[in-house]
Amino acid sequence: MNDADVSKQIQQMVRFIRQEADEKANEISVSAEEEFNIEKLQLVEAEKKKIRQEYERKQKQVEVRKKIEYSMQLNASRIKVLQAQDDLVSAMREAASKDLLNVSHHKFQHHHNYEGLMKSLIVQGLLRLKEPSVLLRCRKEDVNVVHSVLDAAKAEYAEKTHVHEPKIIVDSIHLPPAPSHNDPHALSCSGGVVLASHDGKIVFENTLDARLDVVFRGKLPEVPFL
Repeated sequence: MNDADVSKQIQQMVRFIRQEADEKANEISVSAEEEFNIEKLQLVEAEKKKIRQEYERKQKQVEVRKKIEYSMQLNASRIKVLQAQDDLVSAMREAASKDLLNVSHHKFQHHHNYEGLMKSLIVQGLLRLKEPSVLLRCRKEDVNVVHSVLDAAKAEYAEKTHVHEPKIIVDSIHLPPAPSHNDPHALSCSGGVVLASHDGKIVFENTLDARLDVVFRGKLPEVPFL
């Protein structure tokens, strides 16, 4: 083999090596580009997922905040309504308390038939206690009224229950007097009676104030649990 053949063969080997190197380099480039595209896509998807999660988190926060604000506004409105109802009931109760004083006031007793009312209150107390011996307590200013209707009350009770007339002892200790402008915070009673069994174990408060409390207790608004 002469020098020309050797040179030609060397050139062919060089071209083969270069071609193989170019192909290998091309393969590496393509593979690298594919890996880059895959990695880039994964990063993009990861960022998209992150953004979606952040958006959903903020959206939930907004919804929770809206619900809290709505609940607070609703509760505030309810409280205002309940306060208005309570104020109205309080005003009505105060007006009714003043009317009760007129019922039991000595100047208007005959007009309002206070005697008849006292008799009914005593009979109702007797029916509630159903005791043969009863202690009755009233205001000092109502003692005469009580004594004037006591016999009629006992007779009515006996007729309704078909038993002997009960023994009623009017207590020497009296209920508080009517409310006074001079001392509005003092204990007071607008009228009526309190009856107790002889042993004092059963007590039935049938004063005008107690009956008014029963009426208005059912009118008071209820505050819900939040």
